[in-house]
Amino acid sequence: MPATDLPLLIDAALEAGKIATRYTGSSARRWDKPDGAGPVTEADLAVNAMLERDLPAARPDYGWLSEETEDSEDRLSKSRVFIIDPIDGTRSFAEGSRTWAHSLAIAEDGKVTAAVIYLPRRDLLYAATKGQGATLNGAPIRVSGVTDLQSAEILAAKPNLDARHWLHGHPPEFLRNYRPSLAYRLALVAQGRFDGMLTLRPSWEWDIAAGDLIIREAGGVCSDRSGQPLRFNNPHPRLTGVIAAGTAVHDQLFEQLDPRGSGITP
Repeated sequence: MPATDLPLLIDAALEAGKIATRYTGSSARRWDKPDGAGPVTEADLAVNAMLERDLPAARPDYGWLSEETEDSEDRLSKSRVFIIDPIDGTRSFAEGSRTWAHSLAIAEDGKVTAAVIYLPRRDLLYAATKGQGATLNGAPIRVSGVTDLQSAEILAAKPNLDARHWLHGHPPEFLRNYRPSLAYRLALVAQGRFDGMLTLRPSWEWDIAAGDLIIREAGGVCSDRSGQPLRFNNPHPRLTGVIAAGTAVHDQLFEQLDPRGSGITP
């Protein structure tokens, strides 16, 4: 991995923020994607156009996977690949909220090696490079030290508490909270603001890749719902849910999941 990969992502994220904030959220033109895939705005497309122009130009031997670019099998032949969500939390952006993020990552042989999550409206830039720790606005961050699930505050949407996902037919006790951007949820856990996050529905790689590394470099654990480490640049770029937390809270969440449980509808 080139030593300059993280600065490259940081510069790209800052430029993405400049582009996105030129739009005014609720007044930005918006479309619904086919097959119920969710909304997209002109800001998503403008950010994606800049990233797809500049990042591959800087690393022409890297593959490309982005929510707003038609997927190509070409990336599967690449050792390194960009994994990009131009705007994570598009619904929040379109509503005029500040809780949306640019999520940029590079994976090498299936593992993320550099990552940035940037919330321009909140002036929060989370970053990590493999083996060098995680930061928020340049300062080191660590996951929470909470070890008891009952006293933990977990970021999770309500459908994750459905009885069918849990042993004994009911979820464990914990304090539930929610944020609309998956990338931001992961970043908040890495920061120690919350003790864990949980999503049991199939999740797109571009929502998760950057947060996976930032969590791990902040001392946490990030796995799929079966407890396996996450791997990226899959032929079908979707993961079977995510559990992210400090080791103790992660393990307690995983131990109470019913392995026969199915993913939930987004």
